[in-house]
Amino acid sequence: MPDTRIVTASVKENVAYMNQILPVKDSFDLVQRDLVIGEREASFFFIDGFMKDEVMLKIMDSFLSVTKGDMPGSATGFARQCLPYVEVDTVSDFDQVLRNLLSGTTCLFIDGYESCIVIDCRTYPARNVGEPEKDKSLRGSRDGFVETIVFNTALIRRRIRDPHLVMQMLEIGTSSRTDVALCYMSDRADEALLKNITKKLQAIHTDDLRMNQQSLAEELFRRKWFNPFPKFKFTERPDTAAACLLEGKVVILVDNSPSAMILPTSILDIIEEANDYYFPTLTQVYLKFSRGLITFLTVFLTPVFLLFMQNLDWLPEVFRFVAIRDTVNIPLVFQLLMLELAIDGLRLAALNTPSMLSTPLSVIAGIVMGEFSVQSGWFNSEVMLYMAFVAVANYTQPNFELGYALKFMRLLLLMLTALFNWAGFAAGCVIVICSICFNRTLSGRSYLNIRLN
Repeated sequence: MPDTRIVTASVKENVAYMNQILPVKDSFDLVQRDLVIGEREASFFFIDGFMKDEVMLKIMDSFLSVTKGDMPGSATGFARQCLPYVEVDTVSDFDQVLRNLLSGTTCLFIDGYESCIVIDCRTYPARNVGEPEKDKSLRGSRDGFVETIVFNTALIRRRIRDPHLVMQMLEIGTSSRTDVALCYMSDRADEALLKNITKKLQAIHTDDLRMNQQSLAEELFRRKWFNPFPKFKFTERPDTAAACLLEGKVVILVDNSPSAMILPTSILDIIEEANDYYFPTLTQVYLKFSRGLITFLTVFLTPVFLLFMQNLDWLPEVFRFVAIRDTVNIPLVFQLLMLELAIDGLRLAALNTPSMLSTPLSVIAGIVMGEFSVQSGWFNSEVMLYMAFVAVANYTQPNFELGYALKFMRLLLLMLTALFNWAGFAAGCVIVICSICFNRTLSGRSYLNIRLN
């Protein structure tokens, strides 16, 4: 429950209550600094590590020159006349005081004032703004979102200098109280979609957003477990987020997360990447077509290969060379499934391998998984070739979650084809198409941007 107690004119009562609520004596980073301003007792509360020491030193130095006669009759008057800083506010209830203090601002209580003066001279620890590892582009800017929401909003503001750009700040989570920014162009965004998103954000009642944007995504839209296709598009590039805002989309930023959530989403939006914005139209069309074709092949290449190997008489004469000539010691479907698992194992190993050992790991994996596995009779060379294509082709599209959704569809097709031959393959194709067409997103549209009633 929020704290409804009101700040009193007695600094001793206010300080006693703050010490009662906050573990000031037990937490080294919660600091209380007592001071005399204009012959009145005053007390600062701040979090060490969030405060700009140089700025606060100058502010406190200016307080030492304030005399008793200079003291105004209210906290608002003191903030206007005696506080030489830009970001200053006054609050009257302790709930707002605690929210501001725990978010990094400095809170000042002065005897005789029935309000707390909030000085926003905070600074957050943040890494340098660099190009994201995942969303790289051949041309364009080399900056990317970081874990500080104020920096991320500034990166977007730098690109869109329009008065219609709105960044509405919300707070979600009773314990974490995570800052969430809802960004949109007021003259371009769909009003119905905007009202729907705002209503859902305000209706979220959760203790914390422990996984940042993923937790928020799950709270916004409860997905069906059997449909793995992503409901949202994420990007770590501010130029991509700015382009989507100018197209009338809505962007959600979450503090502590170096990415932006973009709504509404279609499958064409999901497979887009930054290079699509930086090249001429003909090049864009070619890149999108190539990416779409390769994405299609990652799903259907190995199931179609398995289907033809089960029905060799279906192979046209011109494609007879794809038939396996060697001895098949292990059924093809088991070879494909084992390689699917092995590829994920190599990916996880590379993710958790120290950088100085990544090259030896790649060499060992290439030798063992490549030449020796074929010579030992575990796998056929054709199977290795097609699975190698699938493994590499997964990286042609930027969305990691979509890659695994396509992988699950491929596994489903493989198993149905192995069990029921052509009927299973046809049923799997229907399931894949239905999973895409009926994947309802937060905007009420399917992946094909067809309005669902």
